[in-house]
Amino acid sequence: MKRVAVLGGGPAGAMAAERLAAGGLDTILFDEKLAWEKPCGGGLTYKAYQQYPFLLHNDYPKRMVRVTQLAAPGTREARMELRQPLLIYSRYELNRMLLKRAERAGVRIEQARVVSLERHERGWRLKTRHGSLEADYCVVATGARNQLAGVGTKLRAEDTMLALGYYVPEEQEHIDIQFLPQFEGYIWVFPRCGHLSVGICGKGLPARELRRRLEDYMRAKGIGWNHGVFYSHLLPALTRASWQRNEVGGEGWLGVGDAVGLVDPVTGEGLYYAIRSGDLASQVLLSDAHAPQEKAQAYRALLQRDFALDLEMGAALARRLFCGRILFASVPQRMLQFMRRSPRFRELMQDLFAGTQNYLTLKRRLLRNLHGTFLETVLSFLLSRTVPGET
Repeated sequence: MKRVAVLGGGPAGAMAAERLAAGGLDTILFDEKLAWEKPCGGGLTYKAYQQYPFLLHNDYPKRMVRVTQLAAPGTREARMELRQPLLIYSRYELNRMLLKRAERAGVRIEQARVVSLERHERGWRLKTRHGSLEADYCVVATGARNQLAGVGTKLRAEDTMLALGYYVPEEQEHIDIQFLPQFEGYIWVFPRCGHLSVGICGKGLPARELRRRLEDYMRAKGIGWNHGVFYSHLLPALTRASWQRNEVGGEGWLGVGDAVGLVDPVTGEGLYYAIRSGDLASQVLLSDAHAPQEKAQAYRALLQRDFALDLEMGAALARRLFCGRILFASVPQRMLQFMRRSPRFRELMQDLFAGTQNYLTLKRRLLRNLHGTFLETVLSFLLSRTVPGET
């Protein structure tokens, strides 16, 4: 293998390209926009910047956010000071940094979109509006709206969630998360450098209804959207069955990030999985342990061991977490009540926000601590009404 073409310059593609070029392969990255702004999200957990310290230690503008407030109907909000802060970038700055790193590693960057792929016995013929090019292998990093035939995940309606919102020129220091009744999703307010990202994401509602609910929330919070920039974005949110049949690679290609559905189906968070999958794909392509025809299967196995099985479990849990009921109240209501009253449960939430608590072991941890957590909550409730000054 001599030349690899990376199709897409977002976090997944840029990371894969950087590692491939650093490993000695002739690497060409194609993207028609290169660094661009994407108003939604931009948050990186402790898990991401611990594993990839360059995400933290650089001169690019970013925010370290240490406080989050969670709210749900029918109960008081819960405030949590994050032991491991959330790192929030403008997506333009994050993409710019990752592309600069790729360029310094030796990646040739072409500002063009690949419009078609043709497979032949020696590799691939890629066509852009400016011409064509030959490559031995392709890394597909085209995002959720991949239009190339035969490569990447083909998303069905049930495998997607919609994120929409506003890029608002206001400031605040904390994150807001708002749960809504019987809605598989949430509203967020993220402080970024010089503005807020205010949005809603989830499944099961049309865009018009999502926008109405978001604007009702913003009106109640006094956040104006008249001077904000509206955006809408499709996110992969694979069902459990779709995870089990998801094609992450094939003959002569591997897929990374949104292009193969590698997004948390509970939170919609995809940045860590984009960067991580780009890294893992490059490891497989650079390794001599597998023949070219075996690399797709090796990559699938590596993803499964690293995080794909966990995201599959998240897909099984998502609706119950947002819309289920426990102890005669909704799960979000009880979650906030436990956060306010139980040190053990706050510790669990700290780990979820840091990205260090996965879904595969969540049930075991809850069962191990449920008796203690429930007892703590009941005692706290009783003592706050019987002991003067207790809260």
